[in-house]
Amino acid sequence: MTANATDSDDVVADCLFCKIVAGAIPSDQVYADDAVFAFRDIAPQAPVHVLVVPRRHVSGLDGLREDPDLAGLLLTAAANVARLEGVHGTGYRVAVNHGRHGAQSVGHVHLHVLGGRQLQGGLG
Repeated sequence: MTANATDSDDVVADCLFCKIVAGAIPSDQVYADDAVFAFRDIAPQAPVHVLVVPRRHVSGLDGLREDPDLAGLLLTAAANVARLEGVHGTGYRVAVNHGRHGAQSVGHVHLHVLGGRQLQGGLG
């Protein structure tokens, strides 16, 4: 695939998360199924900080409008990760950044699962 691949392509050659999902870049895997891959963030913002990504390339949250089933699978995987990491009982945060102004740092949609301590700055 080229760097100009669209959201419908399975893999984008220069996408960091596509390389991680493919195993070309090592990661600390936490969870995986046919549609989703989850791994520890290399710069954690909490004791538990896991990224949940679709196996196929979707550049951002807007791309999930075309595949609401995948959106549900990502959220379900986030809940599975929280259970695996032992934070489901005390609580955790799931965050998604979209686009430059939303502070999305990698152009592959991903959910952050954060927990393991009292988090600050909640939205309500």
